[in-house]
Amino acid sequence: MKLQTEKDSLSAYGMELRQAALILLCQSHPDDKALSVMQLWESWLAGHIQIDLQGSLEVTGAIPGRPDKPELVAPQQVERRSMRTAEGRAAMIHALAHIEFNAINLALDAIWRFPGMPPAYYADWLKVAAEEALHFSMLHDHLQGLGYSYGDFTGHDSLWEMVDRTSDDVLARMALVPRTMEARGLDASPPLRAKLAQAGDMKAAEILDILLRDEIGHVAIGNYWYGWLCDRRGLEPVDTYARLTVQYRAPKLRGPFNFPARRAAGFSEIELNLLAQGQK
Repeated sequence: MKLQTEKDSLSAYGMELRQAALILLCQSHPDDKALSVMQLWESWLAGHIQIDLQGSLEVTGAIPGRPDKPELVAPQQVERRSMRTAEGRAAMIHALAHIEFNAINLALDAIWRFPGMPPAYYADWLKVAAEEALHFSMLHDHLQGLGYSYGDFTGHDSLWEMVDRTSDDVLARMALVPRTMEARGLDASPPLRAKLAQAGDMKAAEILDILLRDEIGHVAIGNYWYGWLCDRRGLEPVDTYARLTVQYRAPKLRGPFNFPARRAAGFSEIELNLLAQGQK
């Protein structure tokens, strides 16, 4: 099994996990990146990958590696078209594929950037990376079936901007990326699925079902490690989260919220009640 890099191929057997994650994070071709991440996960499950919990890593490429397209624009400038047209549905599928491509990168970044976490932390985020890679591949395949490809529409960079903003502290990363940015996907998924199904794109609706199922698990991983870090640092989770949202300029959460999905992802009743009060 080979990991594709920009210059050559590296065998995953015997490779250190955080180093491998950094190599793949710097990889720019989206399909190759997705395939390589899924292969890395398989190699991990086979017991061929070790973890250096404390080692420092040298960055030798752009973070994250990206293709030349899509062009990145402000969120309000991303194409929005009627889902009653094939082009409109393709634009929506493209937007979802772009989110999943960025989600691969954020999971890889969580692995390499933060040393000293328990081994289970790195295993969790590698699993997330592999599932995000599968999501991207499914969406890209469907997009190509509609006659388009990843890069044919514009995209925005809000998710990665928060990843970059929280690069100094794993606690902030867990609080504001999986528990905030990705959790917004739990809220958006059901109405979006309904629109795609109403437009007759049942394949896309089925993919959304898989995404929602898996994203509940991803947010749950963020919730677990956020709670673990708060406990380890002697911090109260709800107040700490409120402080971090201000410190790192997190977007304000707006409803409607998918409370069953958020509950399944491990949000406390206190947090859910605060969200309910805020949307009134």
